[in-house]
Amino acid sequence: GGMLAAGLLLLLLAAGPGWAGAEQARRDVLREELLLSPLPAGDLAATFQFRTRWDADLQQGEVSHYRLFPKALGRLVAALGVRELHLALTQGFWRTRVWGQPPLQAPAGAELWVWFQPTVTDVDKAWKELSNILSGIFCASLNFIDSTNTVTPTASFKPLGIANGTDHSLLRYAVLPREVVCTENLTPWKKLLPCGSKAGLAVLLKAERLFHSSYHSQAVHIRPICRDASCLAVSWELRQTLTVVFDSFSSGQGKKDWSLFRMFSRTLTDACPLASQSKVYVDISPKSKEEELLEVTPTPASVHEAIVQGDKRTYAVYDLLSPSLFNTSRSLNVQLKWKRPQDSSELPTPILHAQRYVSGYGLQTGEISTLIYNTHPYRAFPVILLETVPWYLRLYVHTLTIITKGKENKPSYIHYQPAQDRKRPHLLEMLIQLPANSVTKITIQFERALLKWTEYPPDPNHGFYVSSSVLSALVPSITAMKHVDMEQSPLFTSLFPSSDGSSYFVRLYTEPLLVNLPTPDFSMPYNVICLTCTVVAVCYGSFYNLLTRTFHVEEPSRGRLAKRLANIIRKFRGVPPL
Repeated sequence: GGMLAAGLLLLLLAAGPGWAGAEQARRDVLREELLLSPLPAGDLAATFQFRTRWDADLQQGEVSHYRLFPKALGRLVAALGVRELHLALTQGFWRTRVWGQPPLQAPAGAELWVWFQPTVTDVDKAWKELSNILSGIFCASLNFIDSTNTVTPTASFKPLGIANGTDHSLLRYAVLPREVVCTENLTPWKKLLPCGSKAGLAVLLKAERLFHSSYHSQAVHIRPICRDASCLAVSWELRQTLTVVFDSFSSGQGKKDWSLFRMFSRTLTDACPLASQSKVYVDISPKSKEEELLEVTPTPASVHEAIVQGDKRTYAVYDLLSPSLFNTSRSLNVQLKWKRPQDSSELPTPILHAQRYVSGYGLQTGEISTLIYNTHPYRAFPVILLETVPWYLRLYVHTLTIITKGKENKPSYIHYQPAQDRKRPHLLEMLIQLPANSVTKITIQFERALLKWTEYPPDPNHGFYVSSSVLSALVPSITAMKHVDMEQSPLFTSLFPSSDGSSYFVRLYTEPLLVNLPTPDFSMPYNVICLTCTVVAVCYGSFYNLLTRTFHVEEPSRGRLAKRLANIIRKFRGVPPL
């Protein structure tokens, strides 16, 4: 019996690693995808998405072996009781009115919003620890997130994954508008990918080309999702997304024809070996009722049609895992060529877009104005507006006005949390109804506070940033959407859950604002120091010299020449000499 048990144990040990690897292969899946979308005016947007789905419960702490899911993020979720994590680092501003609705928009700078588990007792402590750890992982200034720029929204930023309840005291949201995104943030982001930047779509992520663009945004989204249709078990999903917009002027050629090599200085040679799906989508939807404007080479093997953001779109699909793709050539260089120049009058205007600006004169008072456009010809819909204003701009809430078509528009829900000096910012949330084909103007006045001279940044005359407003809305669809299997549909269609086929969820960000505050003349301390040092050196130095110097009294000596002459005269006269 003992020999048999020992033999079985040896057999299990010999088969263990292979069996465990097969089990893990069934439990975690990687999908990678690149979406190329031609934009009006000849620009082109490239959206990368890398999705790792792991059929494991990170919260139980039972996970010890990590294969595709990054260990740094997995242990972070388990240790701090994170239910959802969304981090975006963005350089530039997505111009919604010109470029249309983006697949995933983010505000300029760094944005972090996190839902914690109900088991977390001290949410603020976990939030501070989380921002510090993420600051180290992504080499960003997230450690500057504190109580002065953190808010707890009550209506915006609902969980994107499965959630038992929405206790908003477990939510934290912060934006750092001044954060500058560069290669030191991209490198750790790429290292989280299972294949790094060595294989698959990630070989295109060349920093020199990505940052030579009009807009660059990289993000990390972690959320729990249903494992199957019954939703009895939970899987964890990590999405790493990167959106970049190339414009024809910064590329130096001025042409509107694009190719992978022209954008990234590289071509695709293979798929990531760990990926179960690796595809390139090119949006070839006709912009008008006439023939297609865009010609794509090489000829795609298949075409995919989908309802994206309420509109019917057509995509050319290149499957990197298809054996026939690399038979004819060793690399894939997708080329997009316009058949005829695009007429600017054909450009569609997004149904929902917004803009914000600051007005007023002087350095005492001012006014923040937000314009929200609903261009739908006959459908009205509500929108949730979230405003976060720093404490040093003191809002006068009694001056809040909402005007639509010349009439006052009363919000059906309003939540305002006043700021506390040097402790927390203003938080204003409103649910506003937007009538069809209308412009809604929201204005609120503020007064600038005087800061202590030690609270100014090194470049105080540059100004102070106010983070973007956030608009959340269910926008009516132009084309009715059918329910599709999320696992089969492209990744760019499935981050925001759709409640029904008649509308789709949109989250928009306005421009960040740059506000001047009363700034002291920082050259005056220098002048005072110079003057004080001069006075001390001259006056105190002379006075000290007088106090400490020793004086000796000397007898006045007469002139020797006069004495000699006098003695000569006295000698002639017979008088004794002096």
